[in-house]
Amino acid sequence: MDDLDRKIVTILQQDSQVSMAALSDRIGLSLSACHRRVKLLESAGVIRNYAAQIDRAAVGLDVQVFIEVKLNSQRREDLEAFEKAVALMPEILECHMITGEFDFLMRVCVRSPADYEALYRSRLSTIPAVSQMKTMLSLWTNKEFRGFHLG
Repeated sequence: MDDLDRKIVTILQQDSQVSMAALSDRIGLSLSACHRRVKLLESAGVIRNYAAQIDRAAVGLDVQVFIEVKLNSQRREDLEAFEKAVALMPEILECHMITGEFDFLMRVCVRSPADYEALYRSRLSTIPAVSQMKTMLSLWTNKEFRGFHLG
């Protein structure tokens, strides 16, 4: 990626609905050259998807928690069983394998504490190979992910 590609990606992260004409004006390229670069970035997998950013509170997802998860072991079977179970739970927005005392960090959004309790009791606590979970309630979000900083 060169500087023009970085500018394109930065603008598209801020507003994925920007018209190709406006995008080309902002980066100083002809419409056809800008369109060609965007298509190349898409085909190379740099741009994977276009999506709307939703205000979670506006859609009633008032409870956000982070969950540290420790597995019984890091055997392939245990990791795969855990990852498969997590993939089936749409409330789990992110799941990262991490270093340190715990093995994974997950981000979950639900409508209410009662919904989180139901998720915890009926589904999270039944995930294979989980030995310990630690839940941290997010009280307020100072800064949410809005795109990668590309310099």
